[in-house]
Formats: sequence, C-alpha cells, structure tokens
Amino acid sequence: MKPTPVFQAERLEAGYDHKTVVDGVSLVVPSGRISVIIGANGCGKSTLLKTLARLIKPSAGQVTLDGRSIGSIAPKQLARTVGILPQSPIVPEGISVADLVGRGRYPHQPLLGGWSKKDTAAVAEAMDLMRVTEFADKPIDELSGGQRQRVWIAMALAQQTDILFLDEPTTYLDITYQVEILDLLTDLNRDHGTTIVMVLHDINLSARYADYIFALHEGKLVAEGKPADVVTGSLVKDIFGLDCTVIEDPVSGTPLVVPRGRHHVSAGRS
Repeated sequence: MKPTPVFQAERLEAGYDHKTVVDGVSLVVPSGRISVIIGANGCGKSTLLKTLARLIKPSAGQVTLDGRSIGSIAPKQLARTVGILPQSPIVPEGISVADLVGRGRYPHQPLLGGWSKKDTAAVAEAMDLMRVTEFADKPIDELSGGQRQRVWIAMALAQQTDILFLDEPTTYLDITYQVEILDLLTDLNRDHGTTIVMVLHDINLSARYADYIFALHEGKLVAEGKPADVVTGSLVKDIFGLDCTVIEDPVSGTPLVVPRGRHHVSAGRS
C-alpha cells in the first residue's frame, strides 16, 4: 500500500466579504485516520474544511500536500488525491444513482478517452461499499435522505482518493442513518486506509468515531488530539457555552457529554 500523502495547513486565514472566519490555523491531518472538526455554529468549521479542500482561497497562510502548495496543483490532479463532499450538494434533475456515482470518475478520464473497465469497476466497488447497488437504476430524487447521502458518498469514493473531506455528512438524518453512515465511513478507513476529515455537529458521535479531534472556537484552533484528551467538561463549556458532565460512553469507552441544563441538576430526581 502506498503511503498516504501528508496534508497540512500553516497559519491559515480565510473568510468571506473581507471578514476573517478562520484565524491563523495551523494543523497536520493525521494520515490514514479519521479526524473530526468540532465547534459551535459559526466558529469556522465548514470554512476551514472548504479552505483545506481548495474550495475557498485563503487570504493568508497556505495548505500543502506533501510539502507542495495545493494552489499550484492542477485541479484534475488534485481531485485524484483529494475528494470532497460538501454540505447539501445539489442533485442534478432526473439523474440515476449509477450515473451520479459515475461522475466521481471524471478526474481519471483522459481528455480524449472514454469509459474504461477500471471506471466501471471503481463505480461498482463504491456503490457496493455504500450499499446502494440495488438502487443503481433509480432516480436519486426517489431515495430517502439516508440513501441519498450514501449515494453522494459513493460518488466521492468512486474518485478513489487517498484523502476524503466531508462537510456534515449526517446533517438532517435521523440517528439510525447517522450511525449507519459513520459506520460505513469507518469501514472505508479501516479497510482501505483512506484519510477522512469530517465536520460533525454531534459532539458525542464525534468522540465515538474520531481518532483525532480538532476543536475550533471563534475561528481559532483551541485544542487537538485524541477524543479522550480533547472532549472535557471545561472545553465543552469554553467552546459551546454548555454546562455538562463528561462520562465514559458505556458502548465505545469514549467521552460522552451529558448536558446539565437548569431543570435536571439533581441526579436522584424523578
């Protein structure tokens, strides 16, 4: 297996309309692991992810891949190494599942070449991994939210990249589909060694599925490390403004955040 590329950011600044949202962030993405970016709404999580994936141009600092600025890498070449699933992607009207997943093969298509056996195999493998093969001929707009999200991830997988960025892949899904999606992504990481970086809204699912966590607050990276080292009562209070107790998850052994609230301060009350 070839070594996973080293992906990092140095003193990164980015934002919108002359407003800085990501402020001086430096980080190294752990190769071959699942990393999750956490933080309160508006703290810069999605902006950071988009900047890392070159969807947003930084106003300062740089992002490098194996020491080379990603700004100097041709788009098609970068897309063969880095895949991204943005939040709430737009579904082309009337497109079938197989056709949408097939679009993930674009970075591998030669300028004058056609569809190859390798492309067919990559699409079939991606649909099998995400368990959407049975929907191959269905229009994607006929699928449920969870099924549709699996198809979008399959499209990203069809790119066969070493690194995969996902912006809140479980948003708007019920808990059953959230766990299913995260389990499938964990399978991908463990079985294929794909480096995965996600923005997740749920801190407990983040702690359960992440090998490494980056915590943002007001655009700055305030903590990073293994979930057990990062997800503490004081950090949750600092970045979310939430009073809580952090206990051990009885299923995974990872940190579990239990909010206190104003009406449930006595453990013995019925």
